[in-house]
Amino acid sequence: QVQLAESGGGSVQAGGSLRLSCATSGYTYVIYSLTWFRQAPGKEREGVAGIYGLDGNTYYADSVKGRFTISQDNAKNTLYLQMNNLKPEDSAMYYCAAGRIASLRPEEFSYWGQGTQVTVSS
Repeated sequence: QVQLAESGGGSVQAGGSLRLSCATSGYTYVIYSLTWFRQAPGKEREGVAGIYGLDGNTYYADSVKGRFTISQDNAKNTLYLQMNNLKPEDSAMYYCAAGRIASLRPEEFSYWGQGTQVTVSS
């Protein structure tokens, strides 16, 4: 099993920044990719940013390119999402997920955290 625990969410005004963290533990040797997803009320869960551990490649949804940065600290077993220039439409519950392929599709991931809420006011 792989355990994931997100933190760092909160409320900010438009244009502000937040950094989300996702601590990983358990059988982490079985996972190759870590991805951030978000889900707003009434909307489908969407992939935001991912990182593929085997080559370090990162990938982003078009809606966050240039504003969000995904990174990981292997020594701390922690994944990060730096979010800058936040917009009201970024408001959602943010989840980290672990899997074996590089993807932004939620159905490709087996392990999920409980989520952390991000609210951006205009």
